[in-house]
Order: sequence, then structure tokens, then C-alpha cells
Amino acid sequence: MDSVPFVLEWNLLYNHSTVKEFQMGISDKVHSYCQLDNTTPSLFNQSMIQCFCKKGFEGNPYLHDGCKDINECEKFPPVCKDDICNNYLGGYSCSKKAWKKPTTKSALQAVQGTSISSGLLLLFFCLWFLYKIIKKRRKIKRKQKLFRRNGGLLLQQQLCSSEVNVETIKVFNSKELEKATDRFHKDRILGHGGQGTVYKGMLTDGRVVAVKKSKIVDESKLAQFINEVIILSQVNHRNVVKLLGCCLETEVPLLVYEFIPNGTLSKYIHDQNEELPLTWEMRLRIATEIAGALSYLHYAASFPIYHRDIKSSNILLDEKYRAKIADFGTSRSVSIDQTHLTTLVHGTLGYLDPEYFQSSQFTEKSDVYSFGVVLVELLTGQRAISIRRSEEAGKSLATYFILSMQQNRLFDVLDPHVLKGKKADIMVFANLAMRCLNLNGRKRPTMKEVTAELERIQMSEKKNFNVPQDSEEVEDLRTQDFEPWEVVSMSTGPASDTGLASSSHELPLLSFTSL
Repeated sequence: MDSVPFVLEWNLLYNHSTVKEFQMGISDKVHSYCQLDNTTPSLFNQSMIQCFCKKGFEGNPYLHDGCKDINECEKFPPVCKDDICNNYLGGYSCSKKAWKKPTTKSALQAVQGTSISSGLLLLFFCLWFLYKIIKKRRKIKRKQKLFRRNGGLLLQQQLCSSEVNVETIKVFNSKELEKATDRFHKDRILGHGGQGTVYKGMLTDGRVVAVKKSKIVDESKLAQFINEVIILSQVNHRNVVKLLGCCLETEVPLLVYEFIPNGTLSKYIHDQNEELPLTWEMRLRIATEIAGALSYLHYAASFPIYHRDIKSSNILLDEKYRAKIADFGTSRSVSIDQTHLTTLVHGTLGYLDPEYFQSSQFTEKSDVYSFGVVLVELLTGQRAISIRRSEEAGKSLATYFILSMQQNRLFDVLDPHVLKGKKADIMVFANLAMRCLNLNGRKRPTMKEVTAELERIQMSEKKNFNVPQDSEEVEDLRTQDFEPWEVVSMSTGPASDTGLASSSHELPLLSFTSL
């Protein structure tokens, strides 16, 4: 470092030879002032005079005109901030800026800047609006393409024909179903199936529905799918889940069904709830309702319909615990002028008609056999297939039940709730189940006959509700001889040999799978 700055403060002796001269010119020193300084010690023990520049001035107060004005307006940061600074001797003042009329040049620049900004903003808005229009048109074209691909034109053609009741079919748009299901939110999922997911939704009119969203679709069967949508949407029975309509402008067709709140019959049979047990009367009523629904599908629908996958998990219970048949699949080869409609589902082990293994054909008697297994489930409370049963009894519930009947052990295998019923009616119910399980389909009763028999049992229960039973009559029924039955094993071996899969492996395209 070459130099160090420093400030010297010095005084004059009051009796110094220059004091007189200093006093003579003191009147000129308007920007400075002097005073005696008795506080500062002096080597000469004399008073000292000390001079200062006045406020707003700086410099040497001992020189003539040595104190100069300080220009506060040049300081940084500005003392007046955004206002105008006015400097004067010994101080400064701040004043508001006066409005200044813009010059022609500055006004032109302002107009140009505003115009450019507005133009850019307008251009951005136009581009954004154009993007939205193009995006919307692409979305509409895509929906139209999917609608055509999913058979929408065929559906419109069928709806225009006089053979179809248009009022029974509703074609939903994708936006409506997205809103109903909260964009298919995971919290709306009722359950998953092998080939799809069922969502709970609410339509704009307040109706609660179940929306089936399939994972895949076989495009070669879309015409058959549309044909079955038309036919099944016209099914109108209080014990059949109503197909309300479909949506064809999505990747895969969406199917809309009425919502059934209380789950499957299987849940109530096999996971019994002590708060709501399935009494004998409830089981008899449910069996009668399902039999009536199947009879309707076989004989009273606009086209005879064979379900082919009747089982307890495809029977739903509504808010009043009325039974409803669900799970209809797409037909293999269906046209609007065919004499009957069958579904694509290949059946479920334990419920499948044994004749199918020989003929590979499903008939109305195939539904009768499957319904017979459901009757046995209601009687025994056991599952259609169970590895817990002994090899001798067989894994199939049908085989186990037939052996029990042949060995007069029916009342040993019944569910405890069933035992509370009238034994004579239970025997008639069991015999009806045996007839439904006959290996010879021609010897099985029709669903009309099954319905009539179950209705007679119901009438008997109501008529004799308080009448004591004749013990001899019951014993007669327990010990009577039954016609010998062939026993067929429903193990997984034969099913594998025939390439058969359970319905959980191959779900129908148009199914309302109970999960």
C-alpha cells in the first residue's frame, strides 16, 4: 500500500497573530462559523478557536469561501427516489413530476409497441383456438371411426328396421359414461373379470348403472355382438339383469346394465352371513325366480335364448334380495333371423352338461343341467367343485349329491337352514334336482316343468306352514328307491382333454360378470 488517507482536525490559538485577520473576515464566512473551544487541551494553556462548515456545505472553514455547497441531487441512491430533486445552497427539495405531453415520436413508439403486443396476443389466441378446433375434429373423427369399427352402422341399420323396438336400446356417448364413472376412476370399480372391468356409475337422470369395459374385442365377431345387443336389450323380465344399452365410440364396446346392489347368490350360499342367513323359504323363492327367468328366455323371449353358463355366481340379488340372471355372452354364429340364440361362454366346470363332452352341442337341456347344480348348491350349501370332498364322493357336487341320494343320505348332506323346512317339500325339491341332473338330456324336464314344480312346492310351503308333518310320510320319502343314475366325474381331466375352460378363463364379450 503506497498511501493511507487521513483527516486532520486543527484549531487556532485565540491570541494567535492571525486571529485578528481571521476575525476581520469572519463576516464574509456566511457558509461557516467559529466558536471558542475550551474543552480541547492546549500546550500553551490558551483558548482555541474551532471553525465548521454549515449544514449542507463541505470544505475548509478556515479559508475564505472554503465551504462549498453539497449537491444532494447527485447522491446515490437518489434522495428523492422517483420524484424531482431540486438543489439549492445548503439543502435540497423534492417535487412531484409534472405531466409532460409526449412527443410525436414517443407517442408513435407507444402505439407501435401496443399494436405489436396486441397482434402477438391475437395471433396466439387464434393459434390456440385453431389447435382446439383441430383437436376436437380429430377426436370426433376418431370416435366416428371407432363407432363404425365396433359395428355402429349395423346397429343403426337394425334400429331403423321395423323388427327392432328402438325404445329398448340406448346408444350412449363416451362423454356421458366418462362423466357417470368419474372417468373410469379406480374407486368406481365393482370388480375385475378375465376380460374386463365393471364400474359403478350414475347417469344424468340419476339412475345407478354398471358399466362393463372389456379388455379385448374380437373384430370378426362384432356383427354377432351387435345382433346380440339388439336381442338381449329387448329381454324384459324382472329376474333378468337388464341390458340398458352400449357405447361404440370407444376402443372396445362399453355395455351398460342396471346396477344390482347385493352381489351374487354364491356369496350368500358359501360365505353365509349370520345377520342375513339364506333360509329355506328364501332358497325356494330364489330357485323359483331363476327357473321362471330361464323359462322366459327359452320360450317367451323374442328369440329363444340359451344361457349356457348358469351358476350361482351369475345370479345376482337386488335390494329386495330378488334373484336376477346375469352374464350373457356373444353368440358364436348368430343372425337376426335365426330361430334361437346361444351364448359364446363355454361353461364352468361343475355346472357343465356332461352331454357336451360327447356332442359339443348346447341345448336348452344344458341350461336345465346347470340349473340342477344350482338347486343342489341351495340344498347343501356346498360348492360345485371342491377338492375337500373325498375321492369316493368325487370332486363334483353333482356326483356327490347323486351318490348321497342313492345311499339314502340326503338329510346328512343338507345345509342346516334347509333342514328347518318341511321335509316332504325338501324331498320333492331334491328329486327335481335329480331329474335336472339326468345324464340323458332328453329325460330332463324343461324349464317350464321345473318352474311349475317349484311353484307347487312354494304353494305347499305356504299352505302347510303351521301344519305338523306326518312322520310316516317323511320316512316313506326318505327310504323310497331312486332310479339308478350314471355317475360322471367332473374333474379337471376331461375338461383338459376337450380343451374346455372355465368362464373365469374365457369371459363373454357381452357379459355382466358378477365379481
